[in-house]
Amino acid sequence: MKNIFIRDEVYEKLLKLKRGKESFSDVIMRLIEGRTEVDVLEKYAGKLSESELSDLVSEERKKLRVRDFDN
Repeated sequence: MKNIFIRDEVYEKLLKLKRGKESFSDVIMRLIEGRTEVDVLEKYAGKLSESELSDLVSEERKKLRVRDFDN
């Protein structure tokens, strides 16, 4: 485990992004992973057929809908 320092304004924004009992680490990881998924989609933009792109978007949307409500 590591400590990091963030500005108050960043803390407030992260606090607003928290879902339920999600930790700040979970929020940051979700944001990082979300950006990675966007990067993947941008990488293939214009290189996939419309149906391939549609399938890829559908798969990514399914991943975003999965949530763990037990924590």
